[in-house]
Amino acid sequence: MPQAKYFELSDARREGFFNISEAAEASGVSAKMIRHYEETGLIPKAGRTVAGYRIYREADVHILRFVRRARDLGFSMKEIAGLLGLWQDRRRASSDVKRMANRHIAELDARIAVLQGMRRTLEHLAHCCHGDDRPDCPILDDLAGAAGA
Repeated sequence: MPQAKYFELSDARREGFFNISEAAEASGVSAKMIRHYEETGLIPKAGRTVAGYRIYREADVHILRFVRRARDLGFSMKEIAGLLGLWQDRRRASSDVKRMANRHIAELDARIAVLQGMRRTLEHLAHCCHGDDRPDCPILDDLAGAAGA
């Protein structure tokens, strides 16, 4: 976004711009994360008032909502940058987007499988533990064996 032509934040607001806290509230992305996304180049730098306050257009807030939703779905920052590029390219092929989504689904499935394996192991160990006043504990025995392996 080009530098703001406004002298005061109030002028920018009259023109429909948001300050950073309003953009954060409207998008569901914290002000800290908005600044981080700007610093890393994920989103364009905000316009500024003469006093240096960041100002955002509705289109900027829409981009932030896109980023928030992609983060909610577990996409990495690199993947989100790619998705943003595809979203903003009206000549894109939807097959490119689908390929990214399917790759992410496969990564999620792999992580789910690992988590389910961890759960099964812990469930088995908890079942084997008497949970009484005795000092012997198969959970601790397993952890001690895994640490020594």
